[in-house]
Amino acid sequence: MDKAIDFFIGGMSGAVSRTLTAPLELKKIQSQNDFIKHTTLRDVVRKEGVLGLWKGNYTNIVRIFPQTAISYGVYSHTNEYLSNYKLSQPVTHFLSGCVGGLVAQSSIYPLENIRTRLSLQTNKAHYSGVLDCFKKVPLRQLYQGLGMSLIGFMPFNGLNFMFYDTYKRVFEYDKRGQLEKMMIGGLAGISAVTITYPTDLIRRRLQIQGMQKDVPVYNGIIDCVRKIVRYEGVTGLYKGLGACYVKIMPAIALQFYTLEFLKKNLK
Repeated sequence: MDKAIDFFIGGMSGAVSRTLTAPLELKKIQSQNDFIKHTTLRDVVRKEGVLGLWKGNYTNIVRIFPQTAISYGVYSHTNEYLSNYKLSQPVTHFLSGCVGGLVAQSSIYPLENIRTRLSLQTNKAHYSGVLDCFKKVPLRQLYQGLGMSLIGFMPFNGLNFMFYDTYKRVFEYDKRGQLEKMMIGGLAGISAVTITYPTDLIRRRLQIQGMQKDVPVYNGIIDCVRKIVRYEGVTGLYKGLGACYVKIMPAIALQFYTLEFLKKNLK
């Protein structure tokens, strides 16, 4: 029963945080792929209304609920297992988070790809929804960027849990107010994404290949890195990092806060 509750807690924490920060996530994706014309937040509101800022969020919830459910469930189980070995707490939490990230991302990756495509289109120019995207995009394309995603998401997930546990102990979490508790979660997210950000950008670029003519084509991860550095400079690997910071702080803060709230009330 506890394992089922862990999966539910993980899923709900992800769904709540991503829904509340959906416009910030859209801005981050747009910043990473600014070669696609007319996809700014202003363009979205002008053409699709305010609710357009949440386009792709339904798909994101369909994706993020199982992803965070699996991630946290596997993390909890692995953390419990590794506690039997003489490993330091940071290492235990990092490895558990990596395993959770590996299993979660591998399980739901096509939905991650579809969410990106739906977010970057205007007025449903390419796909009418999730099912239409599944029909039009070959399965092989829906797995584009999976290798890069695993390279990036595994350490991000591991670092996220490691930093969160570390900051909880350093800042004496139980003695803090509600806002301070949220800040601890947000700080963990910023610490993790600062280290792993280029992998997220490369993953997005690989995901949307073939979507439309102005999307660059890459022959794998190494070719993607080379072309970004050649045409956009080394800083091109960090394009959208500012928008990512603006999004990741509240998103991870809300995720961990919701997780702690549900743990306290359901377990």
